[in-house]
This record gives sequence, structure tokens and C-alpha cells, in this order.
Amino acid sequence: MAKSFKVLSAMLSYPTEELQAAAPEFAAIFEAEGLVPAVDREALAPLIDELAGQSVYELQERYVLLFDRTRSLSLHLFEHIHGESRDRGQAMVDLAAHYEERGLSISARELPDYLPLFLEFLSILPFDEARELLEQPLHIISALATRLQRRESVYAAVIRALVALARTKPEAAAVQSMLDEAEDDPNDLEALDAVWEETEVIFGPGAAADDSCPRTADILNRMAIAPDAELTPDVTRN
Repeated sequence: MAKSFKVLSAMLSYPTEELQAAAPEFAAIFEAEGLVPAVDREALAPLIDELAGQSVYELQERYVLLFDRTRSLSLHLFEHIHGESRDRGQAMVDLAAHYEERGLSISARELPDYLPLFLEFLSILPFDEARELLEQPLHIISALATRLQRRESVYAAVIRALVALARTKPEAAAVQSMLDEAEDDPNDLEALDAVWEETEVIFGPGAAADDSCPRTADILNRMAIAPDAELTPDVTRN
């Protein structure tokens, strides 16, 4: 079991005051566990500092702009594979069942393909098994890293750290196929309106104010992230 996966999960979650309070612990956990390479730990420092010190409202605004209003940066993995097709629904049902089989209980408001939730799941597995599972969506994760880096986003460091934790490199052709797809502009409100008209389902941890914080709270509660708590593998078990 690797606490590093839990910390990376937290760093990719919708910013809250609880997350800010826990952020000062993150660097020490990475250092103590030593799984994330030193160069990647150094690259993570700016985001950790921002999570700990910036206004939570500014952090939330940036998060929503990146991950909720930019579908090419969606943290919902199956959206990059299945879009809004029926296949995505079945894939999420199958993934949720896999979580349950391995002892991770999730709430009805959590989408199984949400990357922070997937990383939480990896954190309760033996490290070698977690790394093997991480390879399955690695081409998606690698493409997200490149897209975030192009935007000069501090979140790129989190995704690059995940790529570094995998045992192998992603398939170059699969990554390039994703990168060849057009990237949407979160400031193009006309295009954004068209997207919402296409689907009745709203994806993204910040897509609705009534849903985003509770979902993040669900993850943080299971991960025991609190100002005076260590990141221990005490997820909700069946």
C-alpha cells in the first residue's frame, strides 16, 4: 500500500479548506515513502505551497476552469474513451463492482472513473499491483500531463508523477492519438453551451456547487486527511 497515491489523489481533488489544512503534510509523506522520484517531488512543491497558502476560492475557480470547463482535461477517465456513449455507463458499473470486490465502498454521488477516486483505490492495493493497474489508463494520464504542461499548469506535475510511478511507459501511438484531438477552450462560452445541450449528465467535481464539495469530502474522509491526521490506509471497508 502506498500513501503517495493518496496524496496525489488529494492534490487532484476539488480544493476545500480541509484539503488546504492537510497540504503542509504532503511533501514529508512523499519524502518518507520515496516512491515518487526526487525530480517529481521537487516539481510538486509549487502546487503544495499554493494549496496550503492561496485563497480557497481562487483555487476552486482555477480548478473548475481547468477540469470542469475543459473537457479535454477531464479527470473522468472513461470520458476520454467512451465520451457520453452507453459503453461508458457499463464501464463505470464494472469499475465500481471491482472497487467493491477489493473492499473500497463509494457513495452514489461519486463517479467510479474519477481519477482521484481511482488513485485512492490504488492506494489500498499492494504497490506492484497498483502500478500494474495504473498502466491501463496510462496513455490517458500521459496525454493529460502534456495538455496541462502546454497550459503551464502546476497540476501537470501531479500527472507527471503518476507517469513516473508506472512500471512502463505509455504506448506512444495511443498518447499521440489523444493529443491529435482538438482541445476545447474553456473561455469559449458558445461552445460550452453547445456541450451542455448535448448531454443531460453533468460531469466534474466542480460542475455543480451542491455536488462538488460533498464528493471531495467523501474522498477526504476515507483518506483520513485532516490537519492533525496521518495519511493511513483506512478507507471504508465492507
